[in-house]
Formats: sequence, structure tokens, C-alpha cells
Amino acid sequence: MKMDDADLLKSLDQHASGGTGAQPATPSLECRLMRHLLHTLGDPPIRLTLWNGESVITGADHARQIAGGLRIANRATLLRLLIHPNLYFGEAYGSGAIEIEGDLVALLEAVYRHRRAPSTPWSRGLNRLLRWLHHGRGTSLSAARDNIHRHYDLGNDFYGLWLDRQMSYTCAYFPSRDTTLEQAQIAKMDLICRKLRLRPGDTVVEAGCGWGALAIHMAQHYGARVRAFNISREQIAYARARAQVLELDGRVQFIEDDFRNIKGRFDAFVSVGMLEHVGPGHYDELGRLIDACLARDGRGLLHSIGQIQPAPFNAWIRKRIFPGAYPPTLREMTGILEPQGFSVLDVENLRLHYALTLEHWLRRFENARWQVQKMYDEPFVRAWRLYLSGSLAAFNTGQLQLFQLLFARGASNNVPWTRAHLYQPLQVKVGP
Repeated sequence: MKMDDADLLKSLDQHASGGTGAQPATPSLECRLMRHLLHTLGDPPIRLTLWNGESVITGADHARQIAGGLRIANRATLLRLLIHPNLYFGEAYGSGAIEIEGDLVALLEAVYRHRRAPSTPWSRGLNRLLRWLHHGRGTSLSAARDNIHRHYDLGNDFYGLWLDRQMSYTCAYFPSRDTTLEQAQIAKMDLICRKLRLRPGDTVVEAGCGWGALAIHMAQHYGARVRAFNISREQIAYARARAQVLELDGRVQFIEDDFRNIKGRFDAFVSVGMLEHVGPGHYDELGRLIDACLARDGRGLLHSIGQIQPAPFNAWIRKRIFPGAYPPTLREMTGILEPQGFSVLDVENLRLHYALTLEHWLRRFENARWQVQKMYDEPFVRAWRLYLSGSLAAFNTGQLQLFQLLFARGASNNVPWTRAHLYQPLQVKVGP
């Protein structure tokens, strides 16, 4: 028997966990639809207030359990949220059509922790279609350059406001929670060098080098000779200038080019924070490149944001912050190496270290928000606040992971006997 409109609205009401006494006896259609939307998200303990003053509380028995609230400015924003919440929440927050009541990170964590897996054949099928479309979308050389330009070439002055002094824009490593951000970024670089067991004279190729902090660190403190590739013009210019000031331009070479054009043979291959931009359609190509450029007894390290199960990245982040981004699963990362006969030596998940890194970035960003607003505008400030807050919430709740994967050729016996070297600083003597 077909359900009429009254029965449908009654069914929607039954999904909600409660409402405030301020609501009229018969809640509006908009209010009941939002209850239904929140139910599909898992009934997170948040309050929603509509433009007409109606409020809905879901997932909480009383106000003390509420993680925060959303105030929606108009009916058009509500309808967009119903159509595509993962995209239009960010759009509405950036424009000011959604305001947050309470702490943004806490609210997002509540939503993430209560999120349900798709429960209907239609929604599960849609997720599979989105994954297939994303995996099939290539990251061509021209598209990669455009994607990188839109994010990393926003300006060194902007990133300098909230990153550490060496401009490291990847997960730091905190030996203790009271370690400073500057100390933690150096500790991260030392950890990578210890995992790769770098020695003076080793040749290293780095795919995607950011502002050059790791390449310079490997040359300055471990005596390696490094070739670092990046397609961000702003970052390459910064890295070259810093290497010249430190008189390291004879040991480290920064090349403005795509990783796919790497040539030569090296003792070590390292990629920190680049794999998220490669795209699953190019994983085989990356694996073949690593095989071609790594020496017979070489070793390599992949450091990447990841996820536990394959799923499309957040639609708003792909549109506004990281175009073309996709965080791989651990299976997808090992799938880069297996066809080429590489052996995985060590896997470490630094998820909580990335959450703490983001706490530092978000605090510094908020301290500099007025400077950022003068450089750009208020919607830009709100977009980046949401991006940093959402990322922090995602790492805190396990929606995102941070994998470091160490590997070598399967037949190589030049591998560590124990893991002691990961925690004991190497005695490296670097010549002039």
C-alpha cells in the first residue's frame, strides 16, 4: 500500500529523538525533513535551529549532552543540505548561511562519530558509483599542475602565518604531547631519516617536496645528496633560496617538474604528502617509476593521509581546498608496491600525531585570522577554518589515518635486523 504524505511525515517524526518545548504542536515540514536528514547521519547530538526559530535536538536526551548547534539562515540552504550535505555544508558555512553555536571541532566530531554506513541499496550503489568515478578520473600532468597551483601557490606569506618556521605542511611527530610544533616537525624528519637508515653520500630522490624542509634536513644533517621534485613554483623558489642561504645547493637540487619525469638510480625514494594527489588511476605508474629509480639494495618510504575503507574524499574539500585529492587505504598503498616485487618492512599509523599537528595549525591560524582576512576575505577565512577544524575532527575520530610505509626490494637482505634504529638517533658525521 502506498504511503500518503501524512503517513510519511509521521514516519519522519518517529526517526527524531526529541525536540525543544519551543516548537509548535505541529512542527513544520522543513523541521521534520531536517529531523529525517539528521537521522540518516546517525542522530548526532546537535541542535538545529531553522530561520523561523524552530529547533530540533537529535541524539540527546537533554541539552547538557549536546555537542553544539547549527543555525540555518534560509530555506534555500536547508534544501541544498538535503540534496548534498557533504558539499553544501561547507558552501553554506563559508558564505555565512550556516552559523555554528559552540565549538566547531566538537560539533564535527559528534557528526563523524555518529555517522552511519549507507543503509539502502540505492545509497550503497551511489557510493560505489562515486568511488568508481573517482578511481577512473585521471590526474594528468596538466590537471596535476592546476590542482597543486590552486592549493600550494596561495602564497608563502599565507602559509608562513601558521606553519612552523621550516614550512612543513605534513604530519609532525610528537615524542611527547608537550613537544613544540617546531620540535615535532624536526622529529618527524629525523624519524623518516632513521627509517631510511640514511648515511653520508646516500643518494635520495624525493617526489613532492613541499617547501624543501625534508630534502634540506637530509642533506644538512645526514650528508645525503638529494634531488627533490615539485610542480609548485612558489614552493620550489622558496626551497632553492633556503638551500642557497644554508650553502647546501651543492648537495640538494630542487627541480620544478612532475614526479613522473624522475630519471636516474637512487639509494632511497621518499614521498611525504604527495600520494594523496596522485590518484588511484596512477598508482601502477608510480610503482613502476619507483622500481625504475631505486637501486638494487635501495629502500623507500611512503607517507600519506589514508582511510580504512575506500570512499570518495569529502566533496567540499575536493571543490574548495584540495582539488583531485584522494586518501588511499593501506591496501591501495601496498598495491603500489606488490606488482614490482617490493617488500613492506614497516607500517606505522601516526593518526593522533596528525590530530595534534592540526591543533597547532588551527590555533596559529585563528591567531592570524585578521591578517588572513586582509590578504583574502572573510569567506576564505571561514573556508580554511572549516578545512582545518574538519581535518582535526576526522583524525580524532578515525575518519582519516596517517600511514608511513617503509619498503625495500623483496630479495634484498640489506634490511634492519631489529626496530631499535627507529628510536635511537644515528651517529652521523657530515663533512663540510
